[in-house]
Amino acid sequence: MKMNLPNKLTVLRVLMIPFFVFFMLTDFLGYAGRIIALVLFVAASFTDFLDGFIARKYHLVTNFGKFMDPLADKLLVCSALICFVENGELAAWIVIIIIAREFIISGFRLVASDNGVVIAANYWGKFKTVSQMVMIILLILDLPSLWMVTQTFIWLALLLTVISLEEYVRQNIRVLKEGEV
Repeated sequence: MKMNLPNKLTVLRVLMIPFFVFFMLTDFLGYAGRIIALVLFVAASFTDFLDGFIARKYHLVTNFGKFMDPLADKLLVCSALICFVENGELAAWIVIIIIAREFIISGFRLVASDNGVVIAANYWGKFKTVSQMVMIILLILDLPSLWMVTQTFIWLALLLTVISLEEYVRQNIRVLKEGEV
């Protein structure tokens, strides 16, 4: 199978994750290692934007991309969140809520797909993603001068995670009800 550019970017994002995790969980290079982790996270996040933009603009959407792109995003974000728990920088209950939301939405999308329905991302989901990315960047930086901003984004990301989950469930509950026998 020949891979197009968006799919190559998605695979690149997945391949960056172990390196990101290495620099997050080791003291290799000290704070410089955190900066390397930050660069990897930002680059991986940018590939997410770029692969979607290219795929839509040039009509390069594939089944591989439809499957792997959201999976790569979840792997990147969940890896970062788990690193923060391991490093004692983020409460496990916050991470559990965020990851649970991703499982629930993925389940909804799977059921919808089986019923021939596509559940597109809504604005709440996009706001949630941006707030999580900013939160992760701030947590990686770990700057005392940005402590209050970081705390604000942790709570904002958590709030938007819950709101976006509620919106997805409310807007798409019919998918579960229609699938019942």
